[in-house]
Amino acid sequence: MSPGCTAHIGLGANLGDAPATLRSALRAVAALPGSHLLAVSSLYRSAPVDAAGPDFHNAVVALHTPLAPAALLAALQAIEQDFGRQRPYRHAPRTLDLDLLLCGDAVLQTPALTLPHPRLHLRAFVLQPLLEIAPGLAAPGLGPLADHLDATADQPLQRLGPLDLPPTMSA
Repeated sequence: MSPGCTAHIGLGANLGDAPATLRSALRAVAALPGSHLLAVSSLYRSAPVDAAGPDFHNAVVALHTPLAPAALLAALQAIEQDFGRQRPYRHAPRTLDLDLLLCGDAVLQTPALTLPHPRLHLRAFVLQPLLEIAPGLAAPGLGPLADHLDATADQPLQRLGPLDLPPTMSA
């Protein structure tokens, strides 16, 4: 495989037809230059955290990419914009949310990007789908992510089944 990193990306939406949006966003993420889709979690439903609005649909993907973390973040934000993402206020309902959770073992803290994602181990809607596709995954500064599951046990999360891959793709 080419140089780069294995990125783990959280996908979420709670406006419009969220499952359809996530399937389309999956296509867009998989089409990033030089990137290869490695795994896709099931689709999950969760209540908004620290916000009001409809339930979220969430998934996590693993993607091998040659893009550096900042370039990958910019590409993910461009995809969000293509799907009509607006940021009127923190935790606003959204048509699409793409969060860069991990990029290999990268540790970064810039105004635009923190890796590992600072809340990935605190949110069941991120942690459970992430561990579904990478059960033994550890993150810099956090250790084995499975060790954090108990802390999210009180967060309701419903597994809905596979996030269907587009017909021309396979994980």
